[in-house]
Amino acid sequence: MEAVAEQIEAVLDDIFPDAIKIEWFTLLNWSETIVKTLSKYPKIPIVFDPVMVATSGHRLIEEETIQTIVERLFPIAEIITPNMDEASILAKMEVKTLEDMKIAGEKILKSGCKNILLKGGHQELPTVTSLLFEENGKQSSFETIKLSTKNTHGSGCTLSSAIAAFIARGEDLYHSVELAQQYVFEAIKNGKDVAVGKGNGPLNHFFNPHKIIKNELV
Repeated sequence: MEAVAEQIEAVLDDIFPDAIKIEWFTLLNWSETIVKTLSKYPKIPIVFDPVMVATSGHRLIEEETIQTIVERLFPIAEIITPNMDEASILAKMEVKTLEDMKIAGEKILKSGCKNILLKGGHQELPTVTSLLFEENGKQSSFETIKLSTKNTHGSGCTLSSAIAAFIARGEDLYHSVELAQQYVFEAIKNGKDVAVGKGNGPLNHFFNPHKIIKNELV
């Protein structure tokens, strides 16, 4: 674990980022090391996507690791982005409907995190509604049409990464989430009819490539 901490510090001490996105990790000592190391850099906004359940429904993380994440990572993360299955674990309740999402979001917010985007992609409805719960008490909803496609692999990971990217570009939290939602919808829309292998395909991340934003060297 010392090597993991040293790698994180080597990058952050050399190229100080404007935002960090963290994906899931299954081992307790990994989570403790990452949290301890990132705590040394409190000014970096952290977007945490707590991937806890596979598409098959199998849990990917141990209860002890979940507890460590809730107690230590949630407080330093700017926003967490659970889906409905993960919200069910975190809120310790069944999350199947939009009303369930509202209740679960409030419960998770009280566990120590600052802001939550509860993703509603698992809803069996013609539209997808995600809910943003902010630490100031404000709640916002984001609704998009559910597209008929199997090319949605990585949509949750893409969303949290896009939120981090927009935060790094200087957008506030609400607009970072709003722009990220739009980006993911367009990426799915522009890749929905593309055949990539025989299984679930990826999004089209490059549907509208932008020019690189160049920052001055300091």
